[in-house]
Amino acid sequence: MMSYVAPALQEKFETLSVDLKNAILERNVQLYTLQDLIKCLEDIVNEAEG
Repeated sequence: MMSYVAPALQEKFETLSVDLKNAILERNVQLYTLQDLIKCLEDIVNEAEG
């Protein structure tokens, strides 16, 4: 499965750093809403802190 970023989120996704975008895409996530993106970012932060 490949990661998917909905067209509606693409503009916000593009504002992220390259490292962050890569970290998200490596997770094979499906991002349809801003909430999906926020949840994914929270998971990354939590894992980094853990």
